[in-house]
Amino acid sequence: MCVTYWGKDYATSDPAGPRECDEYPFASTYEGAGQHSKEPSAPKGNFSAHPIPKAQNKAGGTILALFYDKNRILHGRDSKRKEVDAYVMAID
Repeated sequence: MCVTYWGKDYATSDPAGPRECDEYPFASTYEGAGQHSKEPSAPKGNFSAHPIPKAQNKAGGTILALFYDKNRILHGRDSKRKEVDAYVMAID
């Protein structure tokens, strides 16, 4: 996604340092960037993405993983294909 909008050198073109493509909703969720890999019938590209500093992306991923672990958020669906351990993100 970032290559499409910011060019093939988006990761190295910022003089402030290396960048990575970050997505929202998180690729680790069943919505947004991770949706199609978890639900092949879902539309592709149903998320936002933007280049951010590599260190910030790594730190954000670490915090998100700790959040999942601390709150015992698991992924999966039950036998009736209903999502289990769903949660809602509220942005103020």
